Amino acid sequence: MRCRKCGVKAAINLPEHRLALCKAHLLDWIPEQTERFIQKYDMFTHEDRILVAVSGGKDSLALWDVLWRLGYNADGLYINLGIDGGVEYSARSLRCARQFADARSLNLMVSDIPAERGVTIPELAMRSVRGKERPCAVCGIVKRHIMNQMTTESGYTVIATGHNLDDEAAVLFGNTLVWDGEQIVRQSPVLPAKPGMARKVKPFCRFYERETAAYTLMRGIEYEYDECPHALGNRTNEIKTQLNQMEANKPGVKLTFYLSFLQAKENGLFQPQSTTAVDLHPCPTCGQPSVHEGNCTFCRLFENK
Repeated sequence: MRCRKCGVKAAINLPEHRLALCKAHLLDWIPEQTERFIQKYDMFTHEDRILVAVSGGKDSLALWDVLWRLGYNADGLYINLGIDGGVEYSARSLRCARQFADARSLNLMVSDIPAERGVTIPELAMRSVRGKERPCAVCGIVKRHIMNQMTTESGYTVIATGHNLDDEAAVLFGNTLVWDGEQIVRQSPVLPAKPGMARKVKPFCRFYERETAAYTLMRGIEYEYDECPHALGNRTNEIKTQLNQMEANKPGVKLTFYLSFLQAKENGLFQPQSTTAVDLHPCPTCGQPSVHEGNCTFCRLFENK
């Protein structure tokens, strides 16, 4: 198979795009397409200060690398959740993030939950709902809070995450199975800023996971290969497996599913579930906006620890 751009031997075949590319042209194609997505969805400009949520995995490091190559003003944020799982997962992920930043002289901020709060995410989960709360649910609350807080308090205008097409399609499919209207309406490549709430964007939302993985490997970026130890049995991962089977039979089905959804939203098919605005209150402990009049969900997690 030959590269469609130059005719040399292709390094990757992308049947969903009817495209084969050599290494050099894949490394050009990913940034070119990312820039196209940024402009199409009006995510940010070169005047914005961007904070990239970095996990140490392939997608977030690839995103930071692409934004750096495109000349955007992007710093990184790593949130140490204190997850060990017998493999030092958080420690290894942080090492990858620091190695990446140091090699490019980029600024990496670190929020260390165990050091700052005296408790890890698995420990928080064990004491939540009589120890029955999944670490994933607690992790999501903590990460969303820290990302928003660091973005708004440090003068950044937008936070970017490395969510890829596989992530977006799986979330959309899962919400559609139970017709979770609120979540379906909310899903978007861009979540606009609100008072006290940072603008959130997903520049990789139209890339397949294998595309960002190929980019990371061909760029020689070292990343944490293992998944979080608590991801085993995760509902989203189960849906990803089912969607991968569909994709194998019909290349491009995930992309069509996601893009058709975005087009349907643009055409007005999905409407907000309520016309009543949700009142947000500043948390008396951390100051971040919350739907609760007392402490926000994040602060309540750490009460009586």
